[in-house]
Amino acid sequence: MLSRRNFLTAAVGVAAAGGLAACAKEDDSTSSGSSGDGSKALTLGFSQVGSESGWRSANTTSVKDAAKTAGYNLKFSDAQQKQENQISAIRSYITQGVDVIAFSPVVVTGWDAVLKEAKAKKIPVVLTDRSVETSDDSLYVTLVGSDFTDEGRRAARILEKVLTKAGHKGAVKIAQLEGTTGAAPAIERAKGFKEIMDADHKDDWKVVVSQTGDFTRAGGKQVMAAFLTSNPDINVLFAHNDDMAIGAIQSIEAAGKKPGKDILIVSIDGVKDGFVAMSEGKINAIVECNPLLGPQLMDVVKKVKNGETVERWIKTKEGDFMQDQAAAALPSRKY
Repeated sequence: MLSRRNFLTAAVGVAAAGGLAACAKEDDSTSSGSSGDGSKALTLGFSQVGSESGWRSANTTSVKDAAKTAGYNLKFSDAQQKQENQISAIRSYITQGVDVIAFSPVVVTGWDAVLKEAKAKKIPVVLTDRSVETSDDSLYVTLVGSDFTDEGRRAARILEKVLTKAGHKGAVKIAQLEGTTGAAPAIERAKGFKEIMDADHKDDWKVVVSQTGDFTRAGGKQVMAAFLTSNPDINVLFAHNDDMAIGAIQSIEAAGKKPGKDILIVSIDGVKDGFVAMSEGKINAIVECNPLLGPQLMDVVKKVKNGETVERWIKTKEGDFMQDQAAAALPSRKY
C-alpha cells in the first residue's frame, strides 16, 4: 500500500504528477524482446480505466515507464471509462497468452466471469489502484494501490483544520462531488468522509447535495453550477479528486463567489493543477493519492511470475484494506 500525506497550506511545490502525457486509446507498447539474460521477456497486459484526469495520465506514464525499465513487453489498452472495454481487453490478453494481466477496474463489480477465464488459463491477475468485489478472492493475486476509505477520513479531518483556520462559525453545508458511480474510490472516499462526519460532526456538518462528476474537470464544472443553483448557501465543497475541484472553481467564480473563501474546498489527489489552485488560495487542502504505482506494480508482476512471496491485500467488511497475514506468509500459487 502507498503511504499518503495531507497537504494544508498555500505555497507548495510542483507535483511530480504534473505535465505528463495522456494515454492512448489502444497501444501495444513494447520494450526489449528479451530480459537481458537471454531469456524471453515477460509480457504484461495492462488495461487502464481511461484518461479522465491528471492523476490518471500520470499513473499511465508511470506504468509505461516502469515496464520499459523492467524490460517487459507491455500491451496497453485504454478503456475510456467503460467496463465492457476493459473486459474485452482482458479477454484479448487471455487469448494472446500474456504472462500476467494487470488492470485498474472502472467499477468494483461484474468481474467474476472474465477473472475465472484468466484463472482457467493460469494467467495471474494483479489489481492496480482500484479494488473489485468478487465471489472468490483467489481470482486475483493482490492489489497495488491506496486505501481510499482512509483518504476520505483524512479529508474530513483536514476539513476540521480548514474550518478552524478560516474561523468558520455556524453550520457547515457541504456539497460533495463524487467520482464515477460504482468506482472504488468514489464509494470508499465518500464512506470514509461520512464515517468521521457521523462520529464527530452530527450536529454541525451536513452534506446538502452530492452527485457524480465522473472524476472529470468538465463534470465538476457542470455539476457544481447545478449545485449553486439549487443550494446557493453551500459553504464547503468536498471533491473526490482535484480535476473535479478545478472544474468546480470555474463555476464558483462564474457565480460571483470566491473559491477558498466563500466556499472552502478540500479535494484528493495532488496533481500539478491542484497544487497551483492551492497556492492561489482557491483550494484549501488536498489529501495526496500518489499515482506513481508503476515500479511497485512491476515488482509484484515479477514476483508473481517467479512464484515468489507476494503481500496479499484484501478488503475488510468495513471497506478498509488490510494485509492478509496468512496468505502473505505463503508463496504465491504457481501458474
